[in-house]
Amino acid sequence: MGQLRKSGTPRKLDRDQLWEYALRSLGKRAQSSSELRQKLARRSESPGDVADTMDRLREYGFADDKAFSEAFASSRLNNQTFGRQRVLRDLAAKRVPKTVAVEAVSRTYAETSEAELIDKYLGRKYRGKNLRELFSDEKRLAQAFRRLRMAGFTAGAAMTALKKHAAGAVEEWPEPDEDPSES
Repeated sequence: MGQLRKSGTPRKLDRDQLWEYALRSLGKRAQSSSELRQKLARRSESPGDVADTMDRLREYGFADDKAFSEAFASSRLNNQTFGRQRVLRDLAAKRVPKTVAVEAVSRTYAETSEAELIDKYLGRKYRGKNLRELFSDEKRLAQAFRRLRMAGFTAGAAMTALKKHAAGAVEEWPEPDEDPSES
């Protein structure tokens, strides 16, 4: 409980304390190098200590954006059935370099069919519901389309999947020429 000073700000840590703080922080939750560096900078007495701690973490393999990105993408695919674009967006929010994120997501999603992933996602989100009946209502259909787009699926794949489940409410939708999110 002695972590906060009277002013309510956390006390500054020396090199050894910063190392222990970094290990505790990584023990609680995996973090990108950039997230961890920012967290350490807020608590460090000296900017040099942050660089030394980050170097030491990299040496031991604890601060590896490539491994973090692959584990993150795999988790999002297997546990939440999110699409590629969502995972890329989430990795960008965690300040993972774009090239590292794209490579990790490409490797993780290489064997995955987007159509099958959408079906799993819809099955999970609308568990126990008759999708044909549910999507006959245009509002519900539009809601499902937005939900699929937010989950990281391309517009074309989302429309194709919804057409498969909708009972004629989608016949007037045009085929997408190109998905703007893939540019």
